[in-house]
Amino acid sequence: MSEPAPMGWRGLASHRLWLAGETGRLLDFARGARVEGGFGWLDTDGAPDPAQPLQLLITTRMTHVFAIGHLLGVPGCGLLADHGLRGIQDTFGDHEHGGWFFEVGADGPLRTGKEAYAHAFVLLAAASAAIAGRPEAGPLLDRITDIVEQRFWSEDEGACVEAWDRDWHRPERYRGANANMHMVEAFLAAHDATGELIWSQRALRIAERLVRGVASKHDWRILEHFDVGWTPLPEYNREEPRHPFRPFGVTPGHGLEWSRLLLHLHASLDGQPDWLIAAARALFGRAVEDGWDASGGFFYTTDLDGGPVVTDRLHWVLAEGIGAAAALHAVTGADEYDRCYQTFWDVADAHFRDRNRGSWRHELDDRLQPSDRTWTGKPDVYHALQATLLPRLPITSSLAGALRDGLLA
Repeated sequence: MSEPAPMGWRGLASHRLWLAGETGRLLDFARGARVEGGFGWLDTDGAPDPAQPLQLLITTRMTHVFAIGHLLGVPGCGLLADHGLRGIQDTFGDHEHGGWFFEVGADGPLRTGKEAYAHAFVLLAAASAAIAGRPEAGPLLDRITDIVEQRFWSEDEGACVEAWDRDWHRPERYRGANANMHMVEAFLAAHDATGELIWSQRALRIAERLVRGVASKHDWRILEHFDVGWTPLPEYNREEPRHPFRPFGVTPGHGLEWSRLLLHLHASLDGQPDWLIAAARALFGRAVEDGWDASGGFFYTTDLDGGPVVTDRLHWVLAEGIGAAAALHAVTGADEYDRCYQTFWDVADAHFRDRNRGSWRHELDDRLQPSDRTWTGKPDVYHALQATLLPRLPITSSLAGALRDGLLA
């Protein structure tokens, strides 16, 4: 006699079937991003926006997405991942100084600095494609791991430096939680791709600094901005609160994302430090208390006391809420997380999923109407796609690794 299914939506075969349909819908939309040299920034209808230059961030995220699609057995996704790998190397690679450019136009690079944030996604794309068995992933994975170890990882700091100039002579005198958070995600994928535990150990050190060392002392709010000595900069970008990567104040979506990543980190480590699960729960609770608005969705940012600053609702924040709720329910079995999970999906379905034009609306204003004050169009499907997969997978180091190991429910 078979065991009963787990309680909640995650235990329903019918819900998993619905999630699989949404995965396929997002992958179909993403196919339109293929352009010469990589993947383009998609507009609201799913066509590459000619006003946007080629961005490393978009090409790497889409390469990761199509590597996931290949692992799901979706025809054509492997070839699209290969296209992305070539674009990363040929279009964005700095063949003189090493590393990768953030933006490239018709006449060459538009931004020549080497940023940890974008390089984290090079590592994620290479690791996911390697896990998917794509033949061109191995050399890229070797190159990006060398760059990360030589240029970005700071053993003394137990975290990554933020950025360099083109020829690696001058580091930026700033440290950021956002880039380091995505390095945690990439390090965990690198662990699955290489089998080397050092990547998870480095991810733990980043989490110890930013979560255990800082967020726990600030009522579980993720502080984003620091000087070179890791002293918080609470006024950073006060005059630019809508910055897409370094906004003023606290970003509840990052609290949700960190919450989930701590659970992946916990699963990847021998010894499994118990503080990671407690911290994941605390981060999730704080992000929901500060950021969730009953009318629908999460505020983009708050101040350091939890008061709203930018009240637009960005799709990626809700997607991370879905993923974190699913992960916490999987790990703890607590009903509160299934209730959140259901609520978040209801809001996504009512306001963000675009049934007519495809994908998800990326940004809504206070009236829950489409907005483009922070992001234009529908640049990529990275966050939304992962929200459809996390509820169907056990919590392991990485999504690609779990799919490779046949763990999809």
